[in-house]
Amino acid sequence: MASSLGTTMRAAAWKSTSGGLPKNIHLDTTHPLPKNATSLPAGSTLVKVAYASLNPVDTKVPEAPIIGRTLLAKGIPGSDFSGTVVQTTVSNLKAGDQVYGFTALPAFGACAEYLIAPKANVVKIPPGVSLEQAATLGIAGLTAYQTLAPFVKAGDKVLINGGSGGVGANTVQIGKALGCHITATCSGANVDFVKSLGADEVIDYRTNDLVATLTRSGVQFDHIIDNVFADAKLYWSAHKYLKPGKQYVTIAGSPKLSVIKDILSIYLWPRFLGGGQRHFGFVTCTSKVEEHEIVANMVKDGKVMVEIEKVYALEETGKAYERLASGRVRGKLVVKVA
Repeated sequence: MASSLGTTMRAAAWKSTSGGLPKNIHLDTTHPLPKNATSLPAGSTLVKVAYASLNPVDTKVPEAPIIGRTLLAKGIPGSDFSGTVVQTTVSNLKAGDQVYGFTALPAFGACAEYLIAPKANVVKIPPGVSLEQAATLGIAGLTAYQTLAPFVKAGDKVLINGGSGGVGANTVQIGKALGCHITATCSGANVDFVKSLGADEVIDYRTNDLVATLTRSGVQFDHIIDNVFADAKLYWSAHKYLKPGKQYVTIAGSPKLSVIKDILSIYLWPRFLGGGQRHFGFVTCTSKVEEHEIVANMVKDGKVMVEIEKVYALEETGKAYERLASGRVRGKLVVKVA
């Protein structure tokens, strides 16, 4: 089947990163097929993409100095996808299977008709989960699970800073599915939404000083997940509301000098000289098929509801990324590819 694909495909591609990624994305109707599409290497799968969903990392890497301009300036954005297997060299998959997952970074490539993904990044979609839903679960679903599962047990109190975005909405729901008591932050416009996801307490960060509110509450959390990390203020005061020996983790960060300075200060400033008093760490998404399946089954069983703010056409991918850059997205943004 792969030999009949032709040599080109439709794709959303960026011309350059100058002036910002969203403004430089265009529809390319004659983009070359992925390398090795007609002769797959071992342990890989060629997928005809149905939907792609967007993540902040899609823009952070391409817009970073040097690496963005040299490696990714003429590439295809997007990493989370769903679609149908065209051809595979993976033993548990076959042509026609509906699958989801994410591409190997920094290759990206999900906003195109075809992509090749490695074995660990492609999972069958369970019955009852749609292609549209599954497209949102790759990085966003797995990251949410991995910020929680290794650190918590049923009954633990968890603080989630940023509970309304793509990862945050998943984190709230997965936390509840794991039996945790969830306190989440968001803007006032999303308070009811985050409560509907199951959060036990919701704090509007725009009308409340978050550190002061948490300090006054007297609550001692077992785990803190920072999906925002706009600055390090929440971490520096974490000893007031995070139990000793517990973890403060973040998935966020950017190439901005202020953020880099904050992170370096956290890691280099010794505790005995007034540095941070709680463990700090990054969680980066590590693909594990069994954990993909856990998250997908939570969706199948109704424990996690997929929130999609809007579905865009492939030619509207640039607009979708403009919306993502606004920082006000509720749930996930999805691109209908084919």
